[in-house]
Amino acid sequence: MKQLFVNSNQAGQRLDKMLLKYFREAPKSFIYKMLRKKNITLNGKKAEGGELLHVGDEIKLFLSEETIAQFTGTVYVPHTVHPRIVYEDSQVVVMDKPVGTLSQKAEKQDISLVEMLISYLVDTGQLTKEELQSFKPSVCNRLDRNTSGLVIAGKTLPALQELGRLLRSRAVGKYYLCIVDGVLKKPQTVRAFLQRETDQNIVTISDTPVGDAKPIETEYTPISDNGKCTLLEVRLITGRTHQIRAHLARIGHPIIGDHKYGRQDVNEYFFRNYALKYQLLHAYRFVFPELTGTLEELSGKIITAKPPRQMKEICAKEGLSWEHGTRAD
Repeated sequence: MKQLFVNSNQAGQRLDKMLLKYFREAPKSFIYKMLRKKNITLNGKKAEGGELLHVGDEIKLFLSEETIAQFTGTVYVPHTVHPRIVYEDSQVVVMDKPVGTLSQKAEKQDISLVEMLISYLVDTGQLTKEELQSFKPSVCNRLDRNTSGLVIAGKTLPALQELGRLLRSRAVGKYYLCIVDGVLKKPQTVRAFLQRETDQNIVTISDTPVGDAKPIETEYTPISDNGKCTLLEVRLITGRTHQIRAHLARIGHPIIGDHKYGRQDVNEYFFRNYALKYQLLHAYRFVFPELTGTLEELSGKIITAKPPRQMKEICAKEGLSWEHGTRAD
């Protein structure tokens, strides 16, 4: 027999949902069968599975060690590389994702920012392998593999839930830096509709709604230009897949280095001169509103991440200045 005591990361959810996370390799039918047979009990009583859990509730597993090991599976694979952390408090971690790293794994064998975060939390004693059986810290915003910059993650279930609410309500200011082809002189907010082609991992932009296209809104402010390209600060108002990349391409100013939405001749120039292989897009600033409760340590904070070395080098050699309108230095 094994005892589990509900902690703050497990409270507030249904018993069956928590058990499905704990027994991640088990079918649903196994969970409900064990509940019916009283091989799994809640606070010493038979449970149906729909009960809401509270901190301190006792769950007893009248199961063999072999059965528990079979259905819990491997939840932790040590990873030697920890994420670059730019801010941390008791509830959240803000990381600076490098180009080439996935925010979340796409294939089972992938090592993403989430796996790096979990290794960091386990190695620093903030999370135990036992806790990982039923709760997994995760990122709350995602960046494309070849976009660098700020990604925020919740250490606790309440933090994940509150961060999700904040991001969905657009209460967090999300600012990016990018270098685009052509010259832009005036700040502008542009609106359109975005439709995702899921089988091709590409999006299309239109001026009017087509099919299941979603409305998008992007705000940009030119920082400097050299007569051929422009350094922009972009504020992401809506946050949809490839929004900044596709939207800027739609208005005739694709991001340099973007092989999906950009101009091949421009990208070839920057590859020849700088060995540039990825889009020059960097999530560099989060602005948080006044907050209370779970996320009060984030209240009013502005968190920044410096652009990658290659992006700064290209700006310097191409005569693009950081001096106006950015806090990237």
